[in-house]
Amino acid sequence: MSLLNHLLSFALQGAAAAEHASGAAQHGADAHAGPPSGGEIFTHLYHHVLPEREFYGMHLPELKVAGYVLPIWNLQIYQVLAVVLVLGLFLWAMSGLKSGRPNRVQRTLIGFVLWIRDEMAVPVLGHHHAHALLPYFLTVFFFIAASNLMGLFPFGSTSTACIYVTGGWAITTLAMMIGGGMIANGPVKFWLGLVPHGIPAFLWPLMFIVEVIGLLVKPFSLTIRLFANMTAGHLVVLSLMGLIFYFGQESLIGKAAYAVAPGALAFAVFIMIIESFVALLQAYIFTLLSMLFVGASLHPEH
Repeated sequence: MSLLNHLLSFALQGAAAAEHASGAAQHGADAHAGPPSGGEIFTHLYHHVLPEREFYGMHLPELKVAGYVLPIWNLQIYQVLAVVLVLGLFLWAMSGLKSGRPNRVQRTLIGFVLWIRDEMAVPVLGHHHAHALLPYFLTVFFFIAASNLMGLFPFGSTSTACIYVTGGWAITTLAMMIGGGMIANGPVKFWLGLVPHGIPAFLWPLMFIVEVIGLLVKPFSLTIRLFANMTAGHLVVLSLMGLIFYFGQESLIGKAAYAVAPGALAFAVFIMIIESFVALLQAYIFTLLSMLFVGASLHPEH
């Protein structure tokens, strides 16, 4: 779920619990129900950045394939929605292009495609490889951008805040680096080409190990960079909004929530605005670095 939806749900939960506690006190009962208190407020809010087996109260089923049980997580649903969203938008943009009268949004989508092709892919990969690999990099950019932005809307979720999702894309890039390099240069030349020319023979084995490690570290950096940036923004917003609930408890300072709320809310809105920019920026960075890594494998002489 989106940050706004989580916070609204948390606020309603607290209000309902407070009402229940008030009614119980009037009848002389011991009111045990209530919202999370103290540091538990932040624990409760931070829980929502994790994958869940439930989708708005509905427990998600498990699939049994060849004797293995494959659980379905809520993030998988949002990944499918991101694919459907991107596919639908570009089918719509293509229809406007074919009609010869695309509107402003359709022209913007087409402009993004041309920008990725002409300003990113061609300079890094060259014309031949750029046109061959462009579908993959367009998929990477628009899927990550859509996944990042979905978490900023009500009832949405950011699947790229899960390290397994970012790791999957990084492994795909690693496969293209190794597979593409071996196809373009030949298996033997690709692996031998990892070590720069002119290295003394006694250092060659050590340098080969170092270069192989460097090859594997590149997708690892892709994984951590996207995951950490998307998760950090959510945690900052949840922390700022959690201060309102934290100081609003009678057991703490009570009325201090009125003093904290405006500043916390203002900073949270500011971070949400920044997050919309970061969502596109991280899609650009992931795509560009993937191009650079793949291009280095295709053209080791450069």
